[in-house]
Amino acid sequence: MKCKAILAICLSGFLLLSGCGPSDRNTEHDPEHSQTEYHSPAPSAPSAETEPSDPDETKNPEEQDMVRSLLTNEWVTQETASTRPIAVLIPNEARAVPHYNLSEASVLYEAKVEGSMSRMMGIYEDWEKLDKIGNVRSLRSYFAYWAFEWDAIIVHFGGPYFIYDLLDQTGTENIDGSKEKDANAFFRTLDRDWPHNAYTSGSKLLSSIQKDGYSLNYRSVTEKKHFQFAPDDAPNDLSQYGDATKDASFIDMTASFPLTRCYFDYNEEDELYYRYQYLSGGVDGPHMDGATGEQLCFSNILVQKIVQEDIGDGYLAMQCHDTTKDGWFFTRGKGIHVTWKKISDYGATKFYDDNGKEILLNEGKTMILVIRDSDNFTFR
Repeated sequence: MKCKAILAICLSGFLLLSGCGPSDRNTEHDPEHSQTEYHSPAPSAPSAETEPSDPDETKNPEEQDMVRSLLTNEWVTQETASTRPIAVLIPNEARAVPHYNLSEASVLYEAKVEGSMSRMMGIYEDWEKLDKIGNVRSLRSYFAYWAFEWDAIIVHFGGPYFIYDLLDQTGTENIDGSKEKDANAFFRTLDRDWPHNAYTSGSKLLSSIQKDGYSLNYRSVTEKKHFQFAPDDAPNDLSQYGDATKDASFIDMTASFPLTRCYFDYNEEDELYYRYQYLSGGVDGPHMDGATGEQLCFSNILVQKIVQEDIGDGYLAMQCHDTTKDGWFFTRGKGIHVTWKKISDYGATKFYDDNGKEILLNEGKTMILVIRDSDNFTFR
């Protein structure tokens, strides 16, 4: 995303970001049905012909030295669970797609930058196996604060001048493609034009992290549990909220992201929300991963409304530290209103139902859409 110069960065929890992209398009998704517009509210046994399966495959995950992921609550190896994640800054515009291994991110953020364009940040665990991640673009300060919540090593390609006071703070650990010390962590391809052709890989990141002397183990600077998850035998279908639960098999975010025009369609068979967005040539379609061939999909979708300010020359400030601000939580084709709070740099952004109780996410990947507090979106 483009950078322009300006102003001081964060006051009382304000964080800065920026982005670049094509000019606005006056296209919108055509909803066929009535919608709710949201405004801020006052295995089997082997046969004789087959080889017997590995005995370990029939064991419980706990017996295979598996533990629950802090990001998704899925079963992962002890090594994966104890390794710090990476937070990769990824552009989202027609010239930047397809993305590579974006579907491997356990948690995916999206927020606006300058020019009404949006940028994404993927939080990855088990990232060392990935051979092409990105493309990778520049950092904005508010993404850094969200990365802090996971004790993630930030992976980016430069950024505007004002991010460096934050990056120079003790405890901030990042891999920056614009710095000579980290240049070997990235590579460029011929598949698209600069600046949308910078990528990284797990092996390159590992080498750079070790060279920089960063710890691969969690540093005990964040909360032990970021999200709360529903148990396997009692998934959260939101039915406990009665009339406060709304139908949400289709979530349309085009009013909040007018350039990428993203929306989500719920699949009852696998209980996942599938992501669609603007691709190119005026066409909307499935948001596909260029490496895996998979469409991006999520068990949980969180919409976080945030105080946002234009501080000049297109730069944005976002008040990431706040309390009792609005949002919505969607899962299993339903949705409820929530509030959120974040009270420290490394503290998790927590989401609460209208009774003040922290919500329970379902096992799987989560998409967090951060929008301006005055923006609207629809669902039905």
